[in-house]
Amino acid sequence: LDCAFCRTPCPDNDADKLAMVQARVVKKDPVAMNHLGDKYCHGKNGLQKDMRKALELWTEAAELGSLKALFILGVVHHTGEGVEKNMAKAAEFYTKAAMQGHVVSRYNLGCDEGQKGNHGRAVRHWMISAKMGYE
Repeated sequence: LDCAFCRTPCPDNDADKLAMVQARVVKKDPVAMNHLGDKYCHGKNGLQKDMRKALELWTEAAELGSLKALFILGVVHHTGEGVEKNMAKAAEFYTKAAMQGHVVSRYNLGCDEGQKGNHGRAVRHWMISAKMGYE
């Protein structure tokens, strides 16, 4: 399997994989930032688990236009993983991603509205997500 960016063979050890990803992060690649954020979140590829660093990477990726990062930030605020649980903040991130076409964020907004008792709004979010292909 080759690197999608430089077309060189992907390394077979964690240190070299990490170096390749970090090189893309330095170049402000939001996909690489999401990837490295995931590695910090779960303590993979030889990294210590560091939610603060993961959040920094996801926040920067979101600022660079990553819908996945907006969604992940919504999830961590929804679950309280690494941050104080904040449903309003989660909804804010989900809304930003949903308005740009992120289907699962739209679905999650429906779930949040349903939990608040706003069933009409929940159904509207779910209908939009279904029309976008979410099953």
